[in-house]
Amino acid sequence: MLSNFEEALGFKLEASNLLYVLCDYETLLKKNISIKQFIDLCKNKNVKLIQYRDKISSLNKQKENLILLKENLDVPILINDKIELIEFCDGLHLGQEDFEKIHSDKKIAVKLIRKKINNKLLGLSTHNEFEILEANELNIDMIGLGAYKSTNTKEVDSLLGENIIYLAKISKYPVCAIGGVKINDKIKNITFNVVGSGFYEN
Repeated sequence: MLSNFEEALGFKLEASNLLYVLCDYETLLKKNISIKQFIDLCKNKNVKLIQYRDKISSLNKQKENLILLKENLDVPILINDKIELIEFCDGLHLGQEDFEKIHSDKKIAVKLIRKKINNKLLGLSTHNEFEILEANELNIDMIGLGAYKSTNTKEVDSLLGENIIYLAKISKYPVCAIGGVKINDKIKNITFNVVGSGFYEN
């Protein structure tokens, strides 16, 4: 039987470094790439999952961009943080601090989130063994795990490096490797390579 996540993707998941792209709208603007060009890139590179992140546009503009992505791509699209835009996409990705803003008890936080998103996809960022084991007890669909390597776009306190292989193994959910990940990286136990600005440079 397929899991909720596999149903959304349309195929059975195995750890195999599939491509998950961060569509950061600010990065697109800086690189002078339109949403339409981004869509073409995704089609050419066999992208299986997209996360839309936008810290600069109005909610209306974000909604327009999500609708454009949904209409033109046949892959699940997650929204970063903005639970109020959930009706225009297939799921939500949140960081540890986003969960804590909703409720200090993550199990209660998930129940409150699920009330709003129902059975749409839910991802949670994790950085260490404790957070992964905690995530194993939650009603989510996947975890982000990182940072794998250093990146120019984000300051991170600790890098996982090869330790990511062990950490990914203890997750009961599909693991999406984040931070300095390249499209063609082959990392054991990782289901998705999450690629940010590096996606446009290949």
